[in-house]
Amino acid sequence: MSDSHHTPEAAAAPPPSPAGASPRHVRAKGEPRFPDGPKADPAGSHFERRIRSFQPRRSRVTAGQADALQRLWPVWGLDIDGQRVIDLAELFGNARPVVLEVGFGMGEATARMAAADPDTNILAVDVHTPGQGNLVGLAERQELSNIRVGNGDAIILLREMLTPDSLAGLRVYFPDPWPKKRHHKRRLIQPEFLSLAATRLAPGAVVHCATDWEPYAEQMLDVLTAHPDFENTVPGGGFAPRPEHRPLTRFEGQGLDKGHVVNDLLFRRVPHKELPPTG
Repeated sequence: MSDSHHTPEAAAAPPPSPAGASPRHVRAKGEPRFPDGPKADPAGSHFERRIRSFQPRRSRVTAGQADALQRLWPVWGLDIDGQRVIDLAELFGNARPVVLEVGFGMGEATARMAAADPDTNILAVDVHTPGQGNLVGLAERQELSNIRVGNGDAIILLREMLTPDSLAGLRVYFPDPWPKKRHHKRRLIQPEFLSLAATRLAPGAVVHCATDWEPYAEQMLDVLTAHPDFENTVPGGGFAPRPEHRPLTRFEGQGLDKGHVVNDLLFRRVPHKELPPTG
């Protein structure tokens, strides 16, 4: 669905508004949907095309979400354009540890985690515009100064905009499982993604994944276990119990009611290997 309205010349005039109501604004072709909000494609064509691990969702943005995006994006929002390196202390206004969350849905769980742990900053990234609007609205209402909302591709954020060892953790909760075999290459948790993430995670930082798609959970476990930069926090290996800091979401509760099995994985970034002396 296009963000622009295309109307024939004969139908260019909007229908009359009810008495006392403001006429509905019809955006011209090319006019941004939210002039002061998230950009439709912040990275543009600056970077090579690659297999995408996400599917943009064109859900309807409510009036409240649109208002939040327009008013609050300059405060809580970040467009992932890949054109600059971010100073996370400057972004959040403090030097507290920063956890990157990739994919946050409507943001309720993110807001709850931020409220429960104000000493940890959360950089939450998604491409779902209604969710972005909902989360910045929650941040305002709950006065959550430890949230920033990223709009765009987390790969570009990690590769182009974050410095080495700058993250204290990575959270990937209920990513798209891409269940069809021919789409498995689109799954986010792959060796290449973990190698990139490892360069931005400080030693000791925890990667926390959760999914209710058991085949994907098994693949995540295999990939993380085999990766030399990570070690399982569970003695003997395997899945971890859901930690208290990850809220039980409405989506997750519905899945549990249907008999779905939710698996958590908690892997720690191992210390950097010391290079042998030269000379």
